[in-house]
Amino acid sequence: MSITAARKQELVQEYAVKTGDTGSPDVQVAILTERIRNLTDHLGLHKKDFHSRRGLLMMVGQRRRLLEYLKRSDATRYENLIKRLGLRR
Repeated sequence: MSITAARKQELVQEYAVKTGDTGSPDVQVAILTERIRNLTDHLGLHKKDFHSRRGLLMMVGQRRRLLEYLKRSDATRYENLIKRLGLRR
């Protein structure tokens, strides 16, 4: 369900705004999106796993808040990020 450290490093390198960047909204949204996709697949198999479903909903809310912040602060970065991640916004 969670992502490996190697995959997380790949996401950080791919979505970092500058070198050494691990906390920008772009990177955080990319990591959350990967975790959400993995958890969605897990819940497809385990339909009654309501504890993980709650975690999924919390992650979706956190990603939504980060995307709203990014949209307010820099709209072009926001547009590029949702295109790169393939989100339906």
